Amino acid sequence: MEETKQKIKEILINDLKVQGVTVDGISDTDPLFGEGLELDSLDAVELVVLIQKHFGVQIADMDEGRKAFESIECLARYILDNK
Repeated sequence: MEETKQKIKEILINDLKVQGVTVDGISDTDPLFGEGLELDSLDAVELVVLIQKHFGVQIADMDEGRKAFESIECLARYILDNK
């Protein structure tokens, strides 16, 4: 689980170019959207593609995505449950 969370944080910084934070500065429970990391809908689309590319896990619909994208913790759990 920890390795997956670390990889997600690296993807956010290196691939999505989230600025102003470091891997160690991202909390596992911070919201990915809104007040948290301030990702937007375009970032969500990119993140879906990146999750499939890096983990081989597809987020099939927005209901699943909404739950998975609540936080790093939720996304890591979704990836591990659907691998």
